[in-house]
Amino acid sequence: MENTIFSLIPPALAILMVILTKRVLLSLGAGIVASALLLANFQIGKTLQIMWDALSGNIYADGEWSTWNIYIVFFLLLLGVITAFINISGGSRAFGEWAVQRVKTRAGAQIMSALLGILIFIDDYFNALAVGQISRPITDRQRVSRAKLAYIIDSTSAPVCVVSPISSWGAYIIGILGTVLVAHGVTEYSAFSAFIQMIPMNFYVWTALGLVFLTAWMQFDFGPMKEHEKRAIESGEVMPPDREAPGELKEDLPVSSKGTVGDLIWPIVSLIIGTVAAMMWTGAQATEGSVTILKIFENTDVAKSLLYGGLLGLAVSIAMFLRQSIVLKGVDKNVFGTGLWEGVKSMLPAVYILFFAWTIVTLIGVLGTGTYLAGLVEQSNLNVGLLPFILFAVAGVMAFSTGTSWGSFGILLPIAGEIAAATDVSLILPAMAAVLAGAVFGDHCSPISDTTILSSTGAGSHHIDHVVTQIPYALLSAVISAVGFLIVGFTHNTWLALAVTLALLLVTAFVLKGKKQMKASAKA
Repeated sequence: MENTIFSLIPPALAILMVILTKRVLLSLGAGIVASALLLANFQIGKTLQIMWDALSGNIYADGEWSTWNIYIVFFLLLLGVITAFINISGGSRAFGEWAVQRVKTRAGAQIMSALLGILIFIDDYFNALAVGQISRPITDRQRVSRAKLAYIIDSTSAPVCVVSPISSWGAYIIGILGTVLVAHGVTEYSAFSAFIQMIPMNFYVWTALGLVFLTAWMQFDFGPMKEHEKRAIESGEVMPPDREAPGELKEDLPVSSKGTVGDLIWPIVSLIIGTVAAMMWTGAQATEGSVTILKIFENTDVAKSLLYGGLLGLAVSIAMFLRQSIVLKGVDKNVFGTGLWEGVKSMLPAVYILFFAWTIVTLIGVLGTGTYLAGLVEQSNLNVGLLPFILFAVAGVMAFSTGTSWGSFGILLPIAGEIAAATDVSLILPAMAAVLAGAVFGDHCSPISDTTILSSTGAGSHHIDHVVTQIPYALLSAVISAVGFLIVGFTHNTWLALAVTLALLLVTAFVLKGKKQMKASAKA
């Protein structure tokens, strides 16, 4: 069943069930079972063994602890506790009151969140969770739905990281580019300069970012997002009342009456400084020879750095709580244990979803779903001008099916280089840029993507609400981007393709805005 069309069944089943049932764990569980059955050739005993190995492998595999996964889980739990103590110390309340005086519109709240997403470009995991913690009090006050906040976070995390050379993503991609260019004897540019030249070719990044700002500024929404925004504006309910979201505190905790904005700012600042410093330190420790910024980010241990940053943020948030409870007497110090437990408990739904998503991604990898899709491209007899467009589409399907953009990069970038080198080497950069763009697009839409899961967690949105509301926006950006890849494939003119892409985005935005105004006039 490996590397065949049957390898598409498990991800397709999981994704279809998620959309139809709205039950994430059940749907991921069905995909896990289907994957194991195919790998075991429907032998029940072997199926159970494969499932157990995949599940336990998230924690311990091949005689070693799976430290990446363990650190990410601990970071999530730490973030939940930090959030609880920020709330107890009165930081969230004070920040909300401060922000209301300065961010006075829904558009301003959304644009502020998007700008924060662009500024925190070091890593997509960190971006998704940190931006959510900072923005949520402001967007809630301005009646922006949690689904809209999750969309803003998701659309300014991976798209920014994938074009930033000084990020965990940039370092990983540059490492692959270097191997591809050497393999095909391309010497006119280095891996780093190739990455820089590919930035304007990543049309999906620019359309996705542009759509975030246009929807915020022009105040139009479409698809399922429209209902979420309408409810938030009219009733103040930023998420459906019958939903529970990861990252939400289930119990109303006591809040200090003497809290200040600093009670929120300093734990978050400590978190950011601690994480970035740890990334620099772990990267420098793992770098052999001359140490450069690029090499540091290429070798950094993101998961360990997040854990260290989280521990520093936790220490500062506890210090702020002790100041409020012991020095200022604004809150009872006996609530400390409750804050710890409620913070951990708030993140458990996200941990469960992430755990199941990691499991199905592992099994899909063994099934060779990505390899099968890549093989279809390699075997096809296509017009060379269509190469960027087709690679964009295939990378999108692969990342959507497997839930990993990095996996798609690793498989498809070498194949894109090989096809371009064998047909028209001048298309090697547009072809690889199309892979990067398509993988981010597919990752955006996939309910089994860890980035998607963490974006909904950071925003405090129900995961399926985030997936269903974001897909129409991602699809619109993808369709517009596809035009750009067709143009660059046939004309080899990057700037013409980018100009047409952005012009199409603007025209589409004004059309959607016009439709909203026409409907409003008809109702009036």
